Amino acid sequence: MRYYLEGLVDEMRSAGINAEYVDSVALDDERNSVTINGNFVQDILKGLEIKMLESDECDPSFRPNMVTFGRPATEWNKEEIEDVPDVLMKNAISKAYADMNGQGL
Repeated sequence: MRYYLEGLVDEMRSAGINAEYVDSVALDDERNSVTINGNFVQDILKGLEIKMLESDECDPSFRPNMVTFGRPATEWNKEEIEDVPDVLMKNAISKAYADMNGQGL
């Protein structure tokens, strides 16, 4: 998971977004973290209304057949950056990018 997060951070940096993956070992801390434009991913996600693809608000004729593995994406350990589902991480990146470009979400 560490390599995945480091790859995401590299992609964000190449798009001009200030991002950092901090390994807890380097800080003698208890947890790893990812920051985007100086904000922790968990804090960015707190300010978003996340709507999942399987939402009842979707038009049934366009609703995809969702493949699920275990728990729902909204149930994750907020203390562990490695536990953030990919869809939520990408929502945080999108929010940070929009904020950076003055488009706010």
